[in-house]
Amino acid sequence: MFALKRKTKGEALFDIVNNLIMLCVCFLTLYPIWYVLINAFNDGNDAMLGGIYWWPRVFSLKNFDAVFASPGIMQAMGITVAKTALGVLVHVFFTAMVAYALSRKGLIGGKFYILLGTITLFFNGGLIPTFLLNRDLHLLDNFLVYIIPVMFSFFDLIIFMTFFREIPEGLEEAARIDGANDWSIFLRVVLPVSMPVIATIALFHGVYQWNDYFAGIIYVNNPDLQPIQTYLFRVVAQSSSNQMMVAVQGSSLTKSVTSQSIKLATMVVTTLPIVFVYPFLQRYFVKGMMIGSIKG
Repeated sequence: MFALKRKTKGEALFDIVNNLIMLCVCFLTLYPIWYVLINAFNDGNDAMLGGIYWWPRVFSLKNFDAVFASPGIMQAMGITVAKTALGVLVHVFFTAMVAYALSRKGLIGGKFYILLGTITLFFNGGLIPTFLLNRDLHLLDNFLVYIIPVMFSFFDLIIFMTFFREIPEGLEEAARIDGANDWSIFLRVVLPVSMPVIATIALFHGVYQWNDYFAGIIYVNNPDLQPIQTYLFRVVAQSSSNQMMVAVQGSSLTKSVTSQSIKLATMVVTTLPIVFVYPFLQRYFVKGMMIGSIKG
């Protein structure tokens, strides 16, 4: 039997201080989210009086009724769901396909392609050239402006490529003996065993697609194509929140909501869906993030 080593007073004090610091960091991180949540579920006029810190004082769902009564939010939510789902599918497949090719040792010019890709991590054309390029590609006011410009990421390619290089070569050799070509190996052998890295990149890009509001502001003027985050941006900027207040004038909602409460409810509506997805991908995400961290 091994005797348990007792901690010295200094070590015990260090642990206590360390735990207190972690609790403070967790509180400072989570409390703003909790504050938005409880105020979103509180009566808007009552929330204007202040003093709400831990629980809703006058519980109400009127703020969410006002949000969903807005004519544009459901359309914006549909656009966001569509661009997130399609964007993740296209991004993961295209980036994985290029990464698989670059991870093969026999690729002619492979090092040169990697060098060119590395340069793009530090330099890009800038906003105006990108806007002009998208205009010439007829992507302005086009749903594909959310998909095509971000269908490839060299940073994600590096993660994919690192994982693919750790796949045993025997799997590919066995598939080639059975008559499989490169496409068959990629689709039937490589992708099925790459779920950890696929889930990691899907989570990365899914969060980006869901949170992206900039593309909707710069490249899209058609209100029917604006995503939910662009809609939220305009609500926070008070233009849409005032319009939403006008939309509920004369109804029973007018006495219970304010422009501030509508902003908070809209933040909750746009944030919760992507938060709920994370627990389902967490186990793959942790494993994917460990790619390349241990050698041997």
